[in-house]
Amino acid sequence: MRGTTMTTQGMPSMDPRPSGFTIGTYDTYLEAQRAVDYLSDEKFPVEHTTIVGNNLRQVEKITGRLTWGRALSAGLASGAWFGLFVGSLLAIFSPEGASWIAALVTGVVLGAIFGMIFGAIGYAQLGGRRDFTSRTSVVATTYDVLCDHRFAEEARNHLAKLALKGEVSPRLPDQRPEQTPDHIQGQPGQ
Repeated sequence: MRGTTMTTQGMPSMDPRPSGFTIGTYDTYLEAQRAVDYLSDEKFPVEHTTIVGNNLRQVEKITGRLTWGRALSAGLASGAWFGLFVGSLLAIFSPEGASWIAALVTGVVLGAIFGMIFGAIGYAQLGGRRDFTSRTSVVATTYDVLCDHRFAEEARNHLAKLALKGEVSPRLPDQRPEQTPDHIQGQPGQ
């Protein structure tokens, strides 16, 4: 089982920290994913590998200014979508003879109105402290591919073939921007 170690009493202990030897370090997740995919194509037991993002950073990309108009229109749009969903459910489960178009229109209109109200309340509560919109993501500086020590040499040999093809080349160990903690890098007693 992945991530399972044995305690001193011989009982399994779930250790969420990744372990193993680093068989490649890549600049992007897609490169690390391609390396593991190549190992899979070569019939390597990929269940013994792990991709670990290093030096995680939260990145907030500012997408624009938040104004009353933008807050109201965003509330209107999200409310209308929710109203369309509710109106669709009402139309599906309404008794025969009832107008399904009326149920849809009523749901969209009421959803839009309530969406605008909630958008206005939310914007007013900000009190001018956050007058911008943004998208937040978590990104890593590098990605290590780790492998169980029993399969590490075989995996490195496969990845060397991939590098020779010119598709994906791992960083050399001395090209790493920062050292990885010992429990991730993999020490011979693990």
